[in-house]
Amino acid sequence: MSTLALRTDRWISGVSARAQAWPRLALVLLCLALFLPGFFVTPATDRDESRFSQATRQMVETGDYIHIRVGDEERNKKPVGIHWAQAASVHLLEATGLGTRRDIWAYRIPSLLGAILAVLATFQFGRVLVGRRAALLAGAMLAGCMVVMVEAHIAKTDAALLATITAAMGLFGAAYLQPGQFTARHAAAFWVILGIGVLLKGPIAPMVPLLAGITLVVSDRGAPWFRALRLHWGLPLMLLMVLPWMVAIGLATEGRFFTQAIGDDMLGKVGSGDEKHWGPPGFYLLSFLIAAFPAGFLVVLAATTAWAQRRQPVTRFLLAWIVPTWLVFEAVATKLPHYTMPTYPALMLLGAVWAMDPLRREPPRWLIRAMKGAVAGVAFGIGIVALAVPWFVTRHEPLGALLALPFAALLTWLVWREMSRAAWARAAVLGVVAAIPLYASIMQLTFPRIEALWIAPRLEAVLAREAPGLDPAQFGITSHAEPSTLFHIGGALRLLRRGEDAARFLAERPGRVVAVGNRALDDFNREAAAQGITPRLIGEVAGFNYTRGRPITLSLFKVTTP
Repeated sequence: MSTLALRTDRWISGVSARAQAWPRLALVLLCLALFLPGFFVTPATDRDESRFSQATRQMVETGDYIHIRVGDEERNKKPVGIHWAQAASVHLLEATGLGTRRDIWAYRIPSLLGAILAVLATFQFGRVLVGRRAALLAGAMLAGCMVVMVEAHIAKTDAALLATITAAMGLFGAAYLQPGQFTARHAAAFWVILGIGVLLKGPIAPMVPLLAGITLVVSDRGAPWFRALRLHWGLPLMLLMVLPWMVAIGLATEGRFFTQAIGDDMLGKVGSGDEKHWGPPGFYLLSFLIAAFPAGFLVVLAATTAWAQRRQPVTRFLLAWIVPTWLVFEAVATKLPHYTMPTYPALMLLGAVWAMDPLRREPPRWLIRAMKGAVAGVAFGIGIVALAVPWFVTRHEPLGALLALPFAALLTWLVWREMSRAAWARAAVLGVVAAIPLYASIMQLTFPRIEALWIAPRLEAVLAREAPGLDPAQFGITSHAEPSTLFHIGGALRLLRRGEDAARFLAERPGRVVAVGNRALDDFNREAAAQGITPRLIGEVAGFNYTRGRPITLSLFKVTTP
């Protein structure tokens, strides 16, 4: 072994020892290194993030914390919990002068905290299930998962939901393994956390422990842990947290919230691919090594051993956590990579247990080769995408795109080296650490710098320059009805369907401004002539609408007065 390799190994051993001495601090610092690049500089993304943040912003501005609206439309899809969390974040930042309601990152704070808390909960409760060292490894693996990193950057429900489910399932695991030591305080925490989860995303939070509980009852032919959960007062406690808002929103919307949230949103996702997010059964299995990159390979290597040890209580509990929930999401027609994320803490714990076991059964060579190929494929795939997307959209490469491939090569070399030694835990940790510069090259140095993707901030800049102080209600836009435009310019702006509508809107009142897409320009000009107005071009914003996959040019017009 070379001198450099020896020094590297000693440095890694030293860092590992410090992390084990201060595990929570180490995990928080790891999370911040993984999650903060790009957190503050990436503009509001379409569509879900901008919808959630705009709805929260309207709550903050109107003082109405019951209704959920985006612009003039009710958004009766998800409960209110994430909006309250985001509003609290905005109010706190404004009170301290650290941020404002115009900053999209202010609405991302609950997602960032949710991802960090999920990692800490994996360690905290994992200690009871699998021991301190394996729990620390599992927490680090979860922090590095690409899907968790992405969700930590997005102002919506899923990272916060992950924290509640991880904590609730950790408590459930304690009740399952040691029902005699599961106190009333533990039970109260379990039900309160589930109540928070219901306020975040409805039935998903209680679904996971419910499915796990049913699976355990069937497999164990009994439930000695059931009494420890204190259902007789725990369930009313959870309902007490949830029902006041449910009653309020039901009255305020005359029942529309439940009709649309359950009938249109939830059941719509079950039966068909909502908003074209369709995928075949097996989608999550096939995409797991991408979503769980870079350490997900440990879960695959551990799968056979985990199934063989399914009669052991800890492994049985973790499998009951994973399998039924996973199958439910595989059966649902609408599929997005983050849907199975509530199972990831259990998956990482299974992988960590196997990696830390000195008596483990080593995987076959073909599987090791396949996992090496998967790690390299995803790492270099990220690098190639980082190069291809800016070139496709703008024909030039930001600095980060040029760095992504070297960082991918470094990550692959480090992981392969440890895999060749059968140092599985070290391979996973080095993969996560090496993902920090790789993720940073994308999230900080590439994605936010592809100017063509960020249409709404540039529209806002043109309006600030050409029509300072314009009331958003006096601005209309056609051909680009994306929620990010509402967030950047204001929820009162008018979303217009056609070019003719833009011309009529402009003609109705002096001082108005419209943005017209290139496909609607001919209709706009024709109707403007019919209305007897002479629109004056005050600016253009050209970009790429990534939600529709096509370029667009928006022309901004005012009326020339005599």
